[in-house]
Amino acid sequence: MSYPKLYRKRLIPAECIPLKDDVILHMDENVIVTSWNTIRPKKELHHGSSVFYLKEGWKVSRFRRADDSLMYTYCDIVSFSFDEKENTLLVTDLLADVIIYPDGFVKVVDLDELAEAVREGLMTGEELNTCLVNLNKLLEKIYKGELDMLTSPLDEFSK
Repeated sequence: MSYPKLYRKRLIPAECIPLKDDVILHMDENVIVTSWNTIRPKKELHHGSSVFYLKEGWKVSRFRRADDSLMYTYCDIVSFSFDEKENTLLVTDLLADVIIYPDGFVKVVDLDELAEAVREGLMTGEELNTCLVNLNKLLEKIYKGELDMLTSPLDEFSK
């Protein structure tokens, strides 16, 4: 089985880029686990790993510094579109994100971008509904103390 080529589509700012340097460590019908270095170097963020939950519409990532220390766990609400003919997976960022800091503090971010995307016609009502439902399901898991379950594929398959 050859792994698909991954693409990340953002609505704000509008861009679609190949994740050509992401390394797929594992893939099955439920998840894809990747490791990566930052696309655009940042002061603290150096590298990380992600698990794409294909049925739930989540991408759960660990963001790490150069010394491999954990900055935080970053959860994107996303949609997936697989093109079998081209063997590509388009991951569309639906804007709402959840950050979980090492001390357990949970922060929901970018809801203003979500509102802007709807107002500007960049997102359909169906996409907004999907985003909010999937965000709620993710938050329920986090609030139930299930973050370790969500990140367990990163422990199992990451280098």
